Formats: sequence, structure tokens, C-alpha cells
Amino acid sequence: MPHTAVARFTLDDTLGALADPTRRRVVEVLRRGPRRAGELAATFRVSAPAMSQHLRVLRTRGLIEEERAGHDARLRVYRLRRERITALRQWLEQLETFWREQLDSFKEHAERTRKGPLRG
Repeated sequence: MPHTAVARFTLDDTLGALADPTRRRVVEVLRRGPRRAGELAATFRVSAPAMSQHLRVLRTRGLIEEERAGHDARLRVYRLRRERITALRQWLEQLETFWREQLDSFKEHAERTRKGPLRG
């Protein structure tokens, strides 16, 4: 895996950003479609500055992107970025594969041992 260092940095950023329950919930809401910052703040009943901080963390970690909405530069719309979620999913799949292989190996060992002579 030649890009492990890069993947680990990205994964650390992703997991760090998602460690906060409010940010995880923001990701859940954005999964259903883009939202304005004000909509998100109202949804979570937090102040605009608090939501702004959560959005900044998600944005700087590459989980979401921001777009200026229309002619008003103050309006910003946020949407999920697929790349970081895809990288997280790939890492989780690798972890799952590892554990599946470990359990399959244990099962094979247990079946071989059970078929052997009884000791007593």
C-alpha cells in the first residue's frame, strides 16, 4: 500500500472531525442534500458561531465543501464531499476483511482440532 501515509493522514483527519456528535449529525443531515449554514444551526438549535466552527472543522478536514449561494456572498451552502467518506469506507472494509480472515482461520483451526482424537 504505497499511499499509506497519505491515507492515514486523511483517515486521522476524518475520524477526528467525526469524533464530535454534532459534526456526525451534520454529516447525516447533509447526506440528504446540501443545506445553508443557517438551516443547519436551526436544525441543531445551536448558535450561528457554534455551527460555523463545526462547519469549519468539517470543511478543513475535507468532509464537506462550501459554495456561495447566488448573488449574496454571505449565503453559503454546504454539501458532502465523497472522497473522505470513500476513504473511510475503504479503510473499514480492509479492517473487516482482516477480522473475517482471522475468524475464518480460527474456525478452520477449531474444526480441525475437534476432528482430532479426544483427550481425557
